[in-house]
Amino acid sequence: MELGTGSSPRTELAATLHRLRSTLARLKAELELAEADGTTPPIDRLLGDLDEAFELLGRAEGANQTVVRVLVVDDDARLAEITARSLRRFGFDANSSSQVRALRDGEVLVFDLGLLPSLDPAARESVRAAKPIIVTGATDAAGRALAESLGATHYLVKPIELEELAAAIRSRVGEAPEG
Repeated sequence: MELGTGSSPRTELAATLHRLRSTLARLKAELELAEADGTTPPIDRLLGDLDEAFELLGRAEGANQTVVRVLVVDDDARLAEITARSLRRFGFDANSSSQVRALRDGEVLVFDLGLLPSLDPAARESVRAAKPIIVTGATDAAGRALAESLGATHYLVKPIELEELAAAIRSRVGEAPEG
């Protein structure tokens, strides 16, 4: 949830819940009015209210829970999906891809170093800006130097331990490890 007003997360959550309650009350009133009048409720307006309610609910859930978003990018699409699925079991909002894409706010990039040579300069800069967690089969000094040049926060050698990757992600976002 954006805190652009300088208010606390608790205040923002309270305001969001208030707006959600108002939206749901408006929706209920529209339905009750249509029923009392024997008319067809204004479907477009009701659908708009439902969309707003779901958006507000998402904000409230996001404010109430700190879910870390992760994008796993690997040249092996199956391995990327297995890794993302495993990270979801650890409580992360993880997705997989075989290509770099624009990251969502706060999303952590887990990046296979083997993909770097195929990236254009803009995509390389995007990876560098993300300060990725590198996963790689490369164990040589050149691989580590390349990861360092990307501003990588962690360097994990395949096959990776999922607990180690989860700990690296938590460290990357400043969370204390569980346990």
